[in-house]
Amino acid sequence: MSLCIKIINSQDETIDCAEGENEVFLVHDSEYQEGDCLVVECSEANKFLILQLDDTISPTFAYLKNGRYVFAIPFGENRISYSPRSFLGTRHLLYIRLASQEEIAVRKNLAFNPLDTHGNQSLFPHASANVETRGEAVFAARNAIDGLKANTFHGEWPFSSWGINRNPDAELKLEFGRRVKLDEAIFYLRADFPHDAWWKSAALHFSDGSGLTVDLKKEETAQSFHFESKMVEWVILDTLIKAEDPSPFPALTQIEFYGTEA
Repeated sequence: MSLCIKIINSQDETIDCAEGENEVFLVHDSEYQEGDCLVVECSEANKFLILQLDDTISPTFAYLKNGRYVFAIPFGENRISYSPRSFLGTRHLLYIRLASQEEIAVRKNLAFNPLDTHGNQSLFPHASANVETRGEAVFAARNAIDGLKANTFHGEWPFSSWGINRNPDAELKLEFGRRVKLDEAIFYLRADFPHDAWWKSAALHFSDGSGLTVDLKKEETAQSFHFESKMVEWVILDTLIKAEDPSPFPALTQIEFYGTEA
């Protein structure tokens, strides 16, 4: 199966490229320029891949639904939720390969995708929300699935989070891009106390029509909730009930969903 990594500029011109069967590396010896994008292509749709598009970002197990994914190199304010070392310098190593059957079958966190972006409808999972604090990248929905669990501060890497801009009707939707089998949810609330408040409860609504209410605590550690296995394509987090606290700023650092492929 053919795989390809490209780097294209703001004029949609290819400035570097590597192709291979089942596995491909690209070493790019130049600084990225504003408007550059990384493009991942697979000759077949609906494939599981392992990707590492920067050496500061963890290898990612993801589902490429339509055979092509475009990731815009972050500049300016968009860089703040990435490591200060990400995408910098004059040598970059990019790597993609097909996932093995063992990697596909094993139980894991199916919500993890540090390569997610706002406009992503290709590389799953994907997180979106009806509100993000002031529209700032450091409070975007994608931060809740990027794998960064440091939660005792806010506003900069590695303390990125999903911020709800004090909106009691805030909702976060997590799409898997295919059917998966889930049995556990884990929350890491942002815990920059006393700046932060917290939610005392929240609801999960699954695509199969089922729901779950979870009771949350003022804790910086993982809060795990097991439930009967569900075959779903998406889940919505909503009905966020703030605890009685002077701070108006509850937020979510990370959410994980464990399970297997359906």
